[in-house]
Amino acid sequence: MLRCRFHDSRVTLDSARARTYLPPGMKCSASTAAPPSVRGRPREFDPDEALAAALRVFWARGYEGASMAELTEAMGITKPSLYACFGNKEALFKKALDLYERDKLAYIGKALEAPTARGVAERLLNGAVATHCGDSDPHGCLGVISTVVCAAEADSIRADVIKRRASSEAAVVKRFEQARRDGDLPDSVCPTKLASCLTTLLQGLAVKAQGGAQPEELQGSIDTFLAMWPGR
Repeated sequence: MLRCRFHDSRVTLDSARARTYLPPGMKCSASTAAPPSVRGRPREFDPDEALAAALRVFWARGYEGASMAELTEAMGITKPSLYACFGNKEALFKKALDLYERDKLAYIGKALEAPTARGVAERLLNGAVATHCGDSDPHGCLGVISTVVCAAEADSIRADVIKRRASSEAAVVKRFEQARRDGDLPDSVCPTKLASCLTTLLQGLAVKAQGGAQPEELQGSIDTFLAMWPGR
C-alpha cells in the first residue's frame, strides 16, 4: 500500500542543498514485500532524490529512450510508487525538465544581466558548454535531445519543450531590443533574427556535445561567432 507523508527535505541533482520541485517536503513510502511473519515499517523514499535520478536517465537517454524499467531502477522505486508520486512517464519527464531548468540552466538568467548584448551572448554560450560538457552529468541538452528523437507519439513532450525554448528566446529578444535602444546594437540589427541566430548556435553546440565533441572544439565555434558580433 502506498502512502505519502510530509517533512522538510531539500535535495538537488548534485547535493543536498536546493529547493524541492514537488510539493515542499513530500516524502513517499511504499510497502516492501516482507515475510508473513515479519511486518516491518514501509520503505520510504525522498521524491526529490528520485526525481534527480530520473533526470539523469532522461538526460542520458531522451524521453522515448528512457524505459520505465530504467527509470524505476535508477529512482529506487516501484512502478506503483512512481505513478502515485509523479503521475505517468510524461508527467515525470515534465517535472524532471523543471528541475533541469532550475538547477542546470540557472546561468541563463544571469547571462541576461550582462551589461552588453555581446556579453549576454558570451555568457549564454560559455554557460551552455560548461553545462553540456560537464564531467559529472550526461552530455548534451535535455530539451534538444528529447525533441530530436521524439516520435509522433510524443508530440505533447515536443510541444512542451518547444514552448519552453520559445519563452527563453523571447527573453533574449527582449534583452537585445533594449540593447538596440541603448545604442549597444546598431539600428540595422534585428533583435529577433540575432536571437534566433544565437539560439541556433546554442542548439548546435548541444547536439555536438551529445555526440562527443570536446569543449575546445565548441569553444572555437563560440569564438568565431563572437568575432562576427555586430557592433557600432
